[in-house]
Amino acid sequence: MRQTNFIEALSTDDLDAIKAAPKTDVHSHAFLSTRLKNLEHWLGFPLTKPPHRMRGLEEMMEYVITVLAPHQKSREGFEFVSTSGINDAIQDGVVGLEMSFDIMMTRFYPDGLAGVKAFVEGLVEKYRSQINLRPELGFPRTHADDPKWMKLAHEAIELGVFKSIDLYSHQEACPPEAVRSLYKKARAAGMKLKAHVGEFGGAAEVRRTVEVLDLDEVQHGIAAAESVEVMQWLSENQIQLNVCPTSNVMLGGVKELSSHPIRILFDNGVPVTINTDDLIIFGQSVSEEYRNLYQACVFSAQELDDIRHASLKSFTLE
Repeated sequence: MRQTNFIEALSTDDLDAIKAAPKTDVHSHAFLSTRLKNLEHWLGFPLTKPPHRMRGLEEMMEYVITVLAPHQKSREGFEFVSTSGINDAIQDGVVGLEMSFDIMMTRFYPDGLAGVKAFVEGLVEKYRSQINLRPELGFPRTHADDPKWMKLAHEAIELGVFKSIDLYSHQEACPPEAVRSLYKKARAAGMKLKAHVGEFGGAAEVRRTVEVLDLDEVQHGIAAAESVEVMQWLSENQIQLNVCPTSNVMLGGVKELSSHPIRILFDNGVPVTINTDDLIIFGQSVSEEYRNLYQACVFSAQELDDIRHASLKSFTLE
């Protein structure tokens, strides 16, 4: 049987062939990384579906807390979703996965970080032949002023299991300076440095956060499209933005997919990747995100293939 290439697969809407092409997902949160139907099957009953449109992170977190967390807030729930998320990625043709494991997950283990380390290392080894899983340490901005969690994050870096670090939650919750010592330690440990910023606005804050924390990559960062100067700076310094198109639309950061600023970023030479963010909420695999961008006429099939190849190259070079 003739194998369909990625460009042809997009133009003929052959989703199976799109999935067959190797790709990366470098913006994925373990706690929300699988499809909702998988969690429902594990639980044995249906759950309320997320709204198609939400008022930013506030409404998203309200959904997580009221609908998902009661069934996931345990070691069993966390481990099921994380493992299922990896399997979803493999089925989608993802060969390079940077999955973020939140420091808060240590609450589920009687032995704390030792339990998390054993679980995460077990995942890497179990799926080694199918996917290059690079565990990421996730730290919430809301806990930057909590000595207990900050100390635990420093200890997590020392484990050697995490290959990157990410700062997430509302960018207003803390300035980047509040976690600078944590990021310096991560840099010294050879970890890739990322942070969520510019998801909803503020091109200047995107650049400032990159400079303060010496970031390698930005999670979202789409607000950079508001400033030609900032985009030029990102391009010159080859700061990659790990974009999640459906997430941006559903949370109201972008009005509609056809006007997504990833087009402007790309045209201004800013390196971009295409990712899932939270599959359980946004419901779109990486393959479906590529397909959506093509069907919304944001990119040509050739441009999407170029982005795919660039993301694979970037992942390989790390």
